[in-house]
Amino acid sequence: MSALQIKRGSSKHSAYNLRPNYGNEIETHTLAVLVDNEAGVLARVIGLFSGRGYNIDSLTVAEVDHEGRKSRITIVTSGTPQVIEQIKATLGRIVPVHDVHDLTVEGPSVERELALLKVSGKSDKRVEALRLADIFRANVVDSTHESFVFQITGAPDKVEAFADLMRPLGLVEIARTGVAALSRGKDIEMSGL
Repeated sequence: MSALQIKRGSSKHSAYNLRPNYGNEIETHTLAVLVDNEAGVLARVIGLFSGRGYNIDSLTVAEVDHEGRKSRITIVTSGTPQVIEQIKATLGRIVPVHDVHDLTVEGPSVERELALLKVSGKSDKRVEALRLADIFRANVVDSTHESFVFQITGAPDKVEAFADLMRPLGLVEIARTGVAALSRGKDIEMSGL
Protein backbone atom coordinates (compact mmCIF):
# COMPACT_ATOMS: atom_id res chain seq x y z
CA MET A 1 0.00 0.00 0.00
CA SER A 2 1.42 3.40 -0.92
CA ALA A 3 1.77 6.29 1.54
CA LEU A 4 -0.87 8.19 -0.46
CA GLN A 5 -3.38 5.34 -0.04
CA ILE A 6 -2.71 5.19 3.71
CA LYS A 7 -3.07 8.97 4.05
CA ARG A 8 -6.38 9.04 2.12
CA GLY A 9 -7.63 5.91 3.81
CA SER A 10 -7.97 2.49 2.29
CA SER A 11 -11.57 1.91 3.29
CA LYS A 12 -13.91 0.55 0.63
CA HIS A 13 -16.59 2.99 1.85
CA SER A 14 -16.63 6.15 -0.16
CA ALA A 15 -17.67 9.49 1.29
CA TYR A 16 -19.94 9.81 -1.72
CA ASN A 17 -21.98 6.75 -0.67
CA LEU A 18 -22.83 7.81 2.88
CA ARG A 19 -26.42 8.80 2.09
CA PRO A 20 -29.10 6.18 2.69
CA ASN A 21 -30.35 4.52 -0.45
CA TYR A 22 -33.97 5.76 -0.25
CA GLY A 23 -36.36 4.68 -2.96
CA ASN A 24 -34.71 1.37 -3.75
CA GLU A 25 -36.23 -0.69 -0.95
CA ILE A 26 -38.62 -3.41 -2.05
CA GLU A 27 -42.11 -2.73 -0.70
CA THR A 28 -45.27 -4.81 -0.81
CA HIS A 29 -48.44 -3.00 -1.87
CA THR A 30 -52.09 -4.03 -2.13
CA LEU A 31 -53.85 -2.55 -5.15
CA ALA A 32 -57.63 -2.51 -5.65
CA VAL A 33 -58.65 -2.16 -9.30
CA LEU A 34 -62.24 -1.66 -10.49
CA VAL A 35 -62.71 -2.97 -14.04
CA ASP A 36 -65.43 -3.83 -16.54
CA ASN A 37 -66.51 -7.43 -16.13
CA GLU A 38 -65.80 -8.59 -19.66
CA ALA A 39 -63.71 -11.19 -21.40
CA GLY A 40 -60.00 -10.43 -21.71
CA VAL A 41 -59.72 -7.76 -18.99
CA LEU A 42 -57.90 -9.99 -16.51
CA ALA A 43 -55.53 -11.13 -19.27
CA ARG A 44 -54.70 -7.50 -20.07
CA VAL A 45 -54.00 -6.69 -16.42
CA ILE A 46 -51.82 -9.77 -15.98
CA GLY A 47 -50.10 -9.01 -19.28
CA LEU A 48 -49.06 -5.63 -17.90
CA PHE A 49 -47.25 -7.38 -15.05
CA SER A 50 -45.68 -10.18 -17.07
CA GLY A 51 -44.66 -7.91 -19.95
CA ARG A 52 -42.63 -5.73 -17.62
CA GLY A 53 -41.28 -8.51 -15.41
CA TYR A 54 -43.26 -7.52 -12.30
CA ASN A 55 -44.36 -10.19 -9.86
CA ILE A 56 -47.87 -10.77 -8.52
CA ASP A 57 -47.77 -12.15 -4.97
CA SER A 58 -51.55 -12.55 -4.71
CA LEU A 59 -54.49 -12.04 -7.09
CA THR A 60 -58.22 -12.21 -6.45
CA VAL A 61 -61.03 -11.30 -8.82
CA ALA A 62 -64.78 -11.18 -8.24
CA GLU A 63 -67.80 -9.42 -9.65
CA VAL A 64 -68.87 -6.63 -7.28
CA ASP A 65 -71.62 -4.93 -9.32
CA HIS A 66 -73.80 -7.31 -11.32
CA GLU A 67 -76.02 -4.62 -12.86
CA GLY A 68 -73.11 -2.36 -13.75
CA ARG A 69 -71.01 -5.36 -14.86
CA LYS A 70 -67.99 -4.38 -12.79
CA SER A 71 -65.39 -6.60 -11.12
CA ARG A 72 -62.79 -5.87 -8.48
CA ILE A 73 -59.25 -7.15 -8.89
CA THR A 74 -57.14 -7.15 -5.74
CA ILE A 75 -53.43 -7.46 -6.48
CA VAL A 76 -50.60 -7.79 -3.98
CA THR A 77 -47.30 -6.94 -5.64
CA SER A 78 -43.76 -6.02 -4.62
CA GLY A 79 -41.29 -3.52 -5.99
CA THR A 80 -39.47 -0.29 -5.41
CA PRO A 81 -41.61 2.83 -4.93
CA GLN A 82 -40.88 3.82 -8.54
CA VAL A 83 -42.03 0.41 -9.82
CA ILE A 84 -45.24 0.57 -7.77
CA GLU A 85 -46.00 4.06 -9.14
CA GLN A 86 -45.35 2.83 -12.67
CA ILE A 87 -47.70 -0.14 -12.15
CA LYS A 88 -50.48 2.12 -10.85
CA ALA A 89 -50.07 4.62 -13.69
CA THR A 90 -50.06 1.91 -16.35
CA LEU A 91 -53.08 0.16 -14.82
CA GLY A 92 -54.96 3.45 -14.86
CA ARG A 93 -54.39 3.80 -18.61
CA ILE A 94 -55.92 0.42 -19.54
CA VAL A 95 -59.32 1.19 -21.10
CA PRO A 96 -61.61 -1.14 -19.08
CA VAL A 97 -60.07 0.07 -15.76
CA HIS A 98 -62.31 2.55 -13.90
CA ASP A 99 -60.35 3.08 -10.70
CA VAL A 100 -57.01 2.11 -9.11
CA HIS A 101 -56.38 2.45 -5.38
CA ASP A 102 -53.17 1.67 -3.51
CA LEU A 103 -54.64 0.52 -0.20
CA THR A 104 -51.16 0.40 1.33
CA VAL A 105 -50.64 4.17 1.11
CA GLU A 106 -54.18 5.56 1.08
CA GLY A 107 -54.81 4.83 4.75
CA PRO A 108 -55.73 1.94 7.00
CA SER A 109 -57.13 -1.14 5.32
CA VAL A 110 -58.29 -4.62 6.24
CA GLU A 111 -56.72 -7.61 4.49
CA ARG A 112 -57.96 -11.17 4.87
CA GLU A 113 -57.22 -14.49 3.25
CA LEU A 114 -58.70 -17.97 3.50
CA ALA A 115 -56.56 -21.09 3.37
CA LEU A 116 -57.16 -24.83 3.49
CA LEU A 117 -54.32 -26.94 4.91
CA LYS A 118 -54.14 -30.74 4.79
CA VAL A 119 -52.08 -32.12 7.67
CA SER A 120 -51.23 -35.81 7.90
CA GLY A 121 -49.98 -37.25 11.15
CA LYS A 122 -50.54 -39.76 13.91
CA SER A 123 -50.83 -39.73 17.70
CA ASP A 124 -48.88 -36.82 19.26
CA LYS A 125 -48.61 -34.92 16.00
CA ARG A 126 -52.41 -35.05 15.51
CA VAL A 127 -52.99 -33.79 19.04
CA GLU A 128 -50.45 -30.98 18.57
CA ALA A 129 -52.00 -29.99 15.22
CA LEU A 130 -55.44 -29.76 16.86
CA ARG A 131 -54.03 -27.73 19.75
CA LEU A 132 -52.37 -25.24 17.43
CA ALA A 133 -55.49 -25.02 15.27
CA ASP A 134 -57.46 -24.06 18.37
CA ILE A 135 -54.94 -21.31 19.22
CA PHE A 136 -55.12 -19.92 15.66
CA ARG A 137 -58.92 -20.36 15.53
CA ALA A 138 -58.64 -22.66 12.54
CA ASN A 139 -61.55 -25.02 11.95
CA VAL A 140 -61.40 -28.70 11.07
CA VAL A 141 -63.47 -29.02 7.88
CA ASP A 142 -62.54 -32.62 7.07
CA SER A 143 -61.08 -35.47 9.08
CA THR A 144 -59.93 -39.00 8.34
CA HIS A 145 -57.89 -41.46 10.40
CA GLU A 146 -54.76 -40.24 8.64
CA SER A 147 -55.31 -36.50 8.14
CA PHE A 148 -57.15 -33.27 8.89
CA VAL A 149 -58.10 -30.43 6.61
CA PHE A 150 -58.03 -27.12 8.46
CA GLN A 151 -59.66 -23.89 7.32
CA ILE A 152 -58.11 -20.66 8.54
CA THR A 153 -58.99 -17.06 7.77
CA GLY A 154 -57.09 -13.95 8.70
CA ALA A 155 -54.32 -11.63 7.68
CA PRO A 156 -51.78 -13.21 5.29
CA ASP A 157 -49.08 -13.28 7.97
CA LYS A 158 -51.39 -15.24 10.29
CA VAL A 159 -52.03 -17.81 7.54
CA GLU A 160 -48.29 -18.08 6.87
CA ALA A 161 -47.48 -18.46 10.60
CA PHE A 162 -50.03 -21.28 10.91
CA ALA A 163 -48.63 -23.03 7.82
CA ASP A 164 -45.09 -22.73 9.23
CA LEU A 165 -46.19 -24.46 12.45
CA MET A 166 -48.01 -27.21 10.53
CA ARG A 167 -45.02 -28.12 8.32
CA PRO A 168 -43.16 -30.18 10.96
CA LEU A 169 -46.46 -31.79 11.99
CA GLY A 170 -47.11 -33.19 8.52
CA LEU A 171 -48.39 -30.42 6.24
CA VAL A 172 -49.16 -32.17 2.96
CA GLU A 173 -50.92 -29.53 0.91
CA ILE A 174 -52.10 -25.94 1.13
CA ALA A 175 -54.58 -23.92 -0.96
CA ARG A 176 -54.87 -20.15 -0.46
CA THR A 177 -57.50 -17.80 -1.86
CA GLY A 178 -55.29 -14.74 -2.11
CA VAL A 179 -55.84 -11.45 -0.35
CA ALA A 180 -59.19 -9.68 -0.22
CA ALA A 181 -58.83 -6.10 1.02
CA LEU A 182 -60.90 -3.00 1.74
CA SER A 183 -60.01 0.41 3.05
CA ARG A 184 -61.22 1.15 6.58
CA GLY A 185 -63.80 3.83 7.25
CA LYS A 186 -65.63 5.72 4.55
CA ASP A 187 -62.87 8.00 3.31
CA ILE A 188 -61.98 6.01 0.19
CA GLU A 189 -64.58 4.55 -2.12
CA MET A 190 -64.14 2.92 -5.45
CA SER A 191 -66.29 4.66 -8.04
CA GLY A 192 -69.06 2.70 -9.68
CA LEU A 193 -70.19 0.77 -6.62
